[in-house]
Amino acid sequence: MPSLEGARARGESAIDAIRRRLTQQAADLLNEHPDFARGASEVGLIDRAWLEQPTERPIRTATSLDVIRRFLERSIEQEPSLIANMGLNAIQLLNVDTDDGRTGDARQVATIAFTDLEGFTSFTSREGDRAARELLEQHHRAVGPVIRSRGGRIVKKLGDGLLISFGAPEAAVLAALEIDETNETGLRLRVGLHHGEVELLGDDVIGHDVNLAARVADSAKGGEVLATTDVRSAIGTPPAGVTFGRARRRTFKGVDGSVLVCPVRRAG
Repeated sequence: MPSLEGARARGESAIDAIRRRLTQQAADLLNEHPDFARGASEVGLIDRAWLEQPTERPIRTATSLDVIRRFLERSIEQEPSLIANMGLNAIQLLNVDTDDGRTGDARQVATIAFTDLEGFTSFTSREGDRAARELLEQHHRAVGPVIRSRGGRIVKKLGDGLLISFGAPEAAVLAALEIDETNETGLRLRVGLHHGEVELLGDDVIGHDVNLAARVADSAKGGEVLATTDVRSAIGTPPAGVTFGRARRRTFKGVDGSVLVCPVRRAG
């Protein structure tokens, strides 16, 4: 006579199989409507990682506040005059934090990315300020959805570059590659990535690991995504279709000792 434990285990296995099948069907249905799926993942209603691996990843990790923030960021990116028309302060609107109960500053582990458009200064000198502004607006409209869909947050815009924070190193790597692939400015993009602990200062991130990410970006070549081996170690097995190149040692101004960095590329 079958044991009660065995029957329970079979029942749980059957339920799990049904759940996985329904989850896959839901993801397949959404993927049949790419515009809807893209919009939903960009604002965090569903996770893009779940769309790609529905039986392995949670359907959503963004908080309600994250969804609101991402929606507002997208709206303002598409219509910069929105904030002025609403009569609201953009920084206050996008960085109100009531969901996690955090008061004051804190530290957290994050993957930090810096981007930079190579040759932007020369472009501005040659084409003029208005053309430079239009190029940056085009660039931000292109990369913003990619960053948000991977759960990233644009901490600040630094001239022609961006400081971006990601909660997951895998998401940071995928976003960095996609940002480079969607770059249609005519200027080569370089991206530097580092994984470590950062200090949260209001809506900003500071600390040694942030500075190191900036140094890595400065040393990258145009069209290159360069990461420290801390990023590679934090990920473990690289995402499908992604490969880390041979690590090499670099020394950076203001950083003690040498740092191992490696290029990140699409496999094949």
